[in-house]
Amino acid sequence: MNRLSNRLVVATAALAAGGLLLTGCGSGQISQTAGQEAAINGSTGNVKNIALRNVHLQAVQKGDALKPGRTVELIFVAANNSPDVNDKLVGISTDVGSVDVSGPTAIPANSRLVVGTPDGQDEVEALSSAQPTSAEVTLSQPISNGLTYTFKFDFEKAGEVSVAVPISAGNAPRQDEVGAGGGHG
Repeated sequence: MNRLSNRLVVATAALAAGGLLLTGCGSGQISQTAGQEAAINGSTGNVKNIALRNVHLQAVQKGDALKPGRTVELIFVAANNSPDVNDKLVGISTDVGSVDVSGPTAIPANSRLVVGTPDGQDEVEALSSAQPTSAEVTLSQPISNGLTYTFKFDFEKAGEVSVAVPISAGNAPRQDEVGAGGGHG
């Protein structure tokens, strides 16, 4: 009986240790892909040497949806990873409205184009121009937080890429429900 108890204790300890080791293997990673994801509000996309990062709409939603006619800011960074080929953003389109890009849109080789300024970040000044680049979307359809909307980016040399773009509320204060009751006081 004593020999059986010792084997049972050793087997249980070995199983527990194995479980702990396997549990720690995926720390900080998405378990389905074991790939690390950046802690940003937006989406990403790639086409040839152009990498789109942190692509998102910045707007505070009050009510069920952002209504048609409202203008919201499209924010992103387009990085040109080519060592020697310059490129240029020539257009952005979407089914939810019209996109107006203002300011410089050239993306020199080994450089980036920063469009808009996310909440909580100081403005990044363009290296080649004092004029910032911005993209405003005038909505033709209602949009809502929690969903993504397809935007097509067109580059002069790299071509087109479609990105599913979310809405980020930025640093807007949380809305407490009036008369919610309960809670700690």
